[in-house]
Amino acid sequence: MRVLIVEDDPLLGAGLRTGLCQDGYRADWVQSADPAEHALRVEHFDVLVLDLGLPGRDGLSLLRALRSKGIDLPILILTARDAVADKVAGLDAGADDYLVKPVDLDELSARIRALTRRRDGHATPRLLAGELALDTVRHEVSLGDRPLSLSPREFVLLETLIANADRVVPRARLAATAYGWRDEIESNALEVHIHNLRNKLGKHRILTVRGVGYRLVSVPPQ
Repeated sequence: MRVLIVEDDPLLGAGLRTGLCQDGYRADWVQSADPAEHALRVEHFDVLVLDLGLPGRDGLSLLRALRSKGIDLPILILTARDAVADKVAGLDAGADDYLVKPVDLDELSARIRALTRRRDGHATPRLLAGELALDTVRHEVSLGDRPLSLSPREFVLLETLIANADRVVPRARLAATAYGWRDEIESNALEVHIHNLRNKLGKHRILTVRGVGYRLVSVPPQ
């Protein structure tokens, strides 16, 4: 899962990025509204964590602009503004959640998971596709009664595929999910991870849709 953090405080922004990365996310960080808007235009993100007190354009202005353009990704406001009026304004402008600083990283991570579950139509952290199960909280994967050991990138790729089971996920989205801006990506890195997942799940579980991406099937052909 890929998260964009918009936070002008250098210490807090770096800390949030490090903490979320340690929790298994791919997190990128910008310090103002315009770079955030550009990043969202050219890259895929699953969640936006947005401060309101930004230099230049404030976070509320950015939020309204994104919603007016039809950008519907989950947006969590993370701000020092704790007045009820500020919370109402943020939620009415299109935010999906509102947290007041200082924030506990465990709570932030849990809120992000809840937002993405609601977006994908899942009520619980356990994602299922036939006998394949993935727990986003415990970071556990099993196939029937057999637990599977996955690398962190294999896990985030499988999380995206299973959340979209039986639908094609574009290659660019999978690559953006697994890699942040600061990661060095070899040309065939995604294919290597998909190959490793097939070895663990069965070669017919993930299908290649040429020129588009990959599709995880709930019930693989026998």
